[in-house]
Amino acid sequence: MSVILRTNQLTKRYAHRTVVDHLSMTIHEGDIYGFIGKNGAGKTTLIRMITGLAAPDDGTILMFGSPDLPEGRKFTGTVIESPALYPGMTAKENLLAQYKLQGIRNESQADSILTLVGLDDAGTKKAKDFSLGMRQRLAIGIALIGNPKFLILDEPTNGLDPEGIKEIRDLILRLNHDRKITVLISSHILGELSKFATRYGIIHQGKLIDEFTEEQLIQRCSAPDGTPIMDLEDYFLKKIQGGI
Repeated sequence: MSVILRTNQLTKRYAHRTVVDHLSMTIHEGDIYGFIGKNGAGKTTLIRMITGLAAPDDGTILMFGSPDLPEGRKFTGTVIESPALYPGMTAKENLLAQYKLQGIRNESQADSILTLVGLDDAGTKKAKDFSLGMRQRLAIGIALIGNPKFLILDEPTNGLDPEGIKEIRDLILRLNHDRKITVLISSHILGELSKFATRYGIIHQGKLIDEFTEEQLIQRCSAPDGTPIMDLEDYFLKKIQGGI
């Protein structure tokens, strides 16, 4: 299985504070990689370095097996923090504007993207009148322009109600299963993340302190007879508190 992303000893400092500390992470093709940590642990800073929004102070990044990051980022779609949308435009107008900004002349997939993210019936409704869930799905739709192989989502379910959270989960699963897109998703809603992530990384105080698969999580959270004794949230809390 090929490696989509590998960081080696990646480090980022702000003044005298180390925010990401010699972090080495591996994401394989086909993963839905759940990246978890407390607020301020370094999740967003790491994502900003991967996407080119921040420069590392030390360490290396390989994307698709290559150190040519500008080339690798061409095949990467990203949603970081709040979606940046044109409030006075419809969903389709927002998509078409992004096509132009990215210099992509072939806009033939705009309608299929809207259908994929469940906004094909949004019609003339303006983005300023969208629910938060609709805005997040449109942001993901914009990230899909150019047919990325790798999708990075930073807290995409923040502030959503249960219906909105399920819509995002179902969308991520469709993208992963049907379009074969590898996904890195940071989230603090661990009960939700455990429903669909296939691999996990735990960051604590800037360091990656654990990395494990879905199968390994089940084993670690079960008694010898296979009976579940804790869930992802319990495991995470014990891990960062040094209890495991």
